[in-house]
Amino acid sequence: MKTYPKLFFNRELSWLTFNTRVLNEAKNTRIPLLERLKFVAIYGTNLDEFYMVRVAGLKRLYLAGITEYSADKLTPLQQLNEIRKYIHNEKDELQKVFGEINNALAKENLSFKEFSELNEEQKKYLQELFHSSLYPVIVPIIVDSTHPFPHLNNLSFAMAIKLKDSANKIKFGMVRISRMLPRFIEAAEGVYVPIENVVGEFIGEVFEGCEVISYTPFRITRNADMEIEEEEADDFMEIMAEGLKARKKGEIVRLEVGKNKDTSLLEFITNHIKIQNEDIYEYSIPLNLGTLWQIIGAKKFAHLTLPTFSAKILPPLNNNADIFHTIDNNDILLFHPYESFDPIVNFISSAAKDPDVYAIRMTLYRAGKNSPIIKALSEAAENNKQVTALVELKARFDEENNLYWAKALEAAGAHVIYGIPGLKVHAKIALVIKKVGNEFKKYVHLSTGNYNPATAKIYTDISYFTSNEGIANDAVKFFHTLSTGYAQQCKLDSILVAPTQIKPKILQLIKEEMKYGKDGYIILKANSIVDVDVIEALYAASKAGVKIDMIIRGICCLKPKVAGISENIRVISIIGKYLEHARIYYFKNSNPQIYFASADLMPRNLEKRVEIMTPIIKKSIADKLFGILKLQLEDNIQSHELQEDGTYIKLSPKDNNATNSQEEYEKYVNLIFNSSIKAKDTKTNKLLKRMIGES
Repeated sequence: MKTYPKLFFNRELSWLTFNTRVLNEAKNTRIPLLERLKFVAIYGTNLDEFYMVRVAGLKRLYLAGITEYSADKLTPLQQLNEIRKYIHNEKDELQKVFGEINNALAKENLSFKEFSELNEEQKKYLQELFHSSLYPVIVPIIVDSTHPFPHLNNLSFAMAIKLKDSANKIKFGMVRISRMLPRFIEAAEGVYVPIENVVGEFIGEVFEGCEVISYTPFRITRNADMEIEEEEADDFMEIMAEGLKARKKGEIVRLEVGKNKDTSLLEFITNHIKIQNEDIYEYSIPLNLGTLWQIIGAKKFAHLTLPTFSAKILPPLNNNADIFHTIDNNDILLFHPYESFDPIVNFISSAAKDPDVYAIRMTLYRAGKNSPIIKALSEAAENNKQVTALVELKARFDEENNLYWAKALEAAGAHVIYGIPGLKVHAKIALVIKKVGNEFKKYVHLSTGNYNPATAKIYTDISYFTSNEGIANDAVKFFHTLSTGYAQQCKLDSILVAPTQIKPKILQLIKEEMKYGKDGYIILKANSIVDVDVIEALYAASKAGVKIDMIIRGICCLKPKVAGISENIRVISIIGKYLEHARIYYFKNSNPQIYFASADLMPRNLEKRVEIMTPIIKKSIADKLFGILKLQLEDNIQSHELQEDGTYIKLSPKDNNATNSQEEYEKYVNLIFNSSIKAKDTKTNKLLKRMIGES
């Protein structure tokens, strides 16, 4: 099919609509107030990363003279202008939403206030706190000919100060505020004041002999997308460490500043940093929205959040039996965070202790802090087991953490692979090799998510244990290709890998489904779909009459509902309590019908990363995966449907038939855990039957 720009949504603008859906959840009165505030925090941190990586990348393309970049044919400059316009237009909505939540929180005795809104007792308390806790650690700077404007690291938070000295001469200065300090200071029970308000009120005591005329907070965002020349690197760990240092000095791509009537403060800042006017955003709400987690996560306000769901260990893993014996008898599929991540930790820690285990091999992309997985691998290496870990040092914003873990594993005696030149290893796989009798038995774990217990509590991911011989042999071969550096050419027999096999297989499956016309059916669940070849194949399948349902949380460059092209394609996005992260691909008339993968439908995943896609042969496991898809397609509470013009319409229940897929799955897991399959509620009973694979 010839590529027509009008048949594709722009990647960056599609991402912005995703972040708008996140912000819109902050308006959702069905959820508690701090859950709403959480979506404001997520919106802010999402936007930080978008500017650090995507906007910074577009700026580089523009400076390099690139005039055509994406399938929709927008130039980098056109995309930059559209992004700026979109975010500036959304700024008022963000401030309005924050204000509404703050007003509602005040009725619950929790609020954000300016210093001027406090009573005298609260002001006196903050003055004492300033002297005892803030005065010693803030860094005041007068900017003049002998005191140059300092370098500010990425996401630095500071204050611009306008002063008048004893000779009535105007001076400008700065106060740097450490990230170690709390973003909000509690003036009284439940009353929080932004730290810059407290510092600003008393900063005159720091600049002795000067009168403070005005002040405003500001924050800069730098290009944080590291460019690593891997082929020229003799020591990859060393070059990554240098790249992390360089990130702190990247080009400034955004300036956020507190709104202030004194325009000279903004002039002072922009006179000393290089920034385009279009990339300056003035806000009347606190900067650095991600720091709202300080309040959201406070235990004393737990009553303003949703009840914590306790992940369950379900049969057959709930009987405390030897996990390897259990896997011998069952293929096991888990759906996190509803089902506990503990069996994965148990799988590795048991292998570390088992005297009959000879080898453990794993890929680690984002292991997190205080990782029990790393601890178990280190213990295994110290127990003289053969431990091989691929620690992907190029995992964006986890590079420093992964450098630390790589060194720790090496110190314990593990063989550490730092990655594959030219590719990111995004595959999630673990292999345990154990002596059973006179033979070596292989046990495999595959996942759509990271080996990270923290994110496993908030990301929905598929996790799969098997001792299937074909998959196990492929796992051995896969790790050999990682060790030898030949992942670029790797092809397996039972599971599929990128960059060699996944994309051709997906295109083949779509093409084969086309043969069935109106009897064809495809369901694709992923974080994003960008790949032009996959999109064009789906358009062709739609034109052939195939029904296509897509559950795409974030970026969707495919246009649904276009007459004669994609009228048989429906796209929904679910934004809820948990971050939808699993990738599941279903093709009605193929054998097998269903797959799960670490890979999204994006060129970077299909062509530039090492990924794994796993076919599901066993009917009960396939039915469970299909049940997850069907349940999510029925969601009419947290689901948004994509329209032909790029807008999303949030669905609403009809005839009182409400379905929140995430809440329904929590119910399902609780009922299974409590052995209460015979639910009185007909709808839930129907759900349970479907989820356990009954027709």
